[in-house]
Amino acid sequence: MPEIFKALATINAWTLFIIGWISLIAGYFHLAGIYLGVQLAEIPAGIPPVWCPLVGGFVCLALSVAIMKLRQIME
Repeated sequence: MPEIFKALATINAWTLFIIGWISLIAGYFHLAGIYLGVQLAEIPAGIPPVWCPLVGGFVCLALSVAIMKLRQIME
């Protein structure tokens, strides 16, 4: 395989990893705010429920692991 595919896989894996952690942290802060009874921000009507960032974060982390496994196979 050309080296560009390994580079693109690495970039995608790191991007998903970072987005996943940011999403998880934001979701947990939001859950903590709900649990403590503190409204951190006004929530517009079109925003998905609080569990959506948490599920998205876990999915991003799982996809980043899958991409890194594929990258190891390409070597």
